[in-house]
Amino acid sequence: MKIFYSDQFTFALPEGHRFPAQKYALLRQAVVAADLVMPADLIASPAATDEQIGYAHDEAYLRRLVAGDLTAQEIRRIGLPWSPELVDRSRRTSGGTIAACRAALREGIAVNLAGGTHHAFRDHGQGYCLFNDAIIAIRTMQAEGRISRAVVLDCDVHQGNGTAALAAGDPTIFTFSIHNEQNFPLFKEASDLDIGLDDGAGDHDYLAALEGGVCQALEQARPDLVLYLAGADPYEGDLLGRFVLTKDGLARRDRFVLGHCCAAGLPTTVVLAGGYARDVRDTVELHLQTVRIAAEMAPAWAVPVARIGS
Repeated sequence: MKIFYSDQFTFALPEGHRFPAQKYALLRQAVVAADLVMPADLIASPAATDEQIGYAHDEAYLRRLVAGDLTAQEIRRIGLPWSPELVDRSRRTSGGTIAACRAALREGIAVNLAGGTHHAFRDHGQGYCLFNDAIIAIRTMQAEGRISRAVVLDCDVHQGNGTAALAAGDPTIFTFSIHNEQNFPLFKEASDLDIGLDDGAGDHDYLAALEGGVCQALEQARPDLVLYLAGADPYEGDLLGRFVLTKDGLARRDRFVLGHCCAAGLPTTVVLAGGYARDVRDTVELHLQTVRIAAEMAPAWAVPVARIGS
């Protein structure tokens, strides 16, 4: 199983900023320590090109973003201070998802230790997201002739509003989001299938809703590729989540989603999305748990020949 990382491309944040930038390097260290894959299968993410980003975003937005010409309001909406390093890191995040999709189509499953930047819209960023890596990667795979159809299974605690908006009207991309209905974003977009749960949802209610939603999404989508956003923020100790899932509950979520995709022979790219636990070590543990489950299942993945791209 191939794992892609981009934590070495750092960017500055003000002291006390709540975005947990440190989790990415800690996670890669944990993956290495756990010996989940061979060293050669842990790969630095390439940068997404302007052409690839353009499959999801306006040229004018990309141009202004690269030049640092965003307004103060646009930067506040993103929630991260602009810098050239931030733009480069965001390119690497999207490039990692593209590379993981190619690897998944060859081998069955692959992981990006970042990604899940699902609040980015065509002409603006939002909620710590500059580029929408899932839509960029799917449309890149389509442009390269590797796939026809894809499904996004978004299990971050926040609705994938940017993903839903970018895929609206596109019958080749099915979007599924299971999220906290009262949480950010205040105004939800319409995914192809939304399951909005109330504050305080725990393991039982969440998993019951998840199982029906994933089965319905895969049946309706008929995908050649799955993108699974395995957010750690439904966790009971998350500062931004407002759900109360346990670590075991999140493991059961990952095993269900990945097991269902594996049994169906669907190439699957895992991206890790959000995680804002009070103790960053809990977020790292949850993300590592997801990667470990993916690695354990990887040998059983069977990719139908018809779905393999060149």
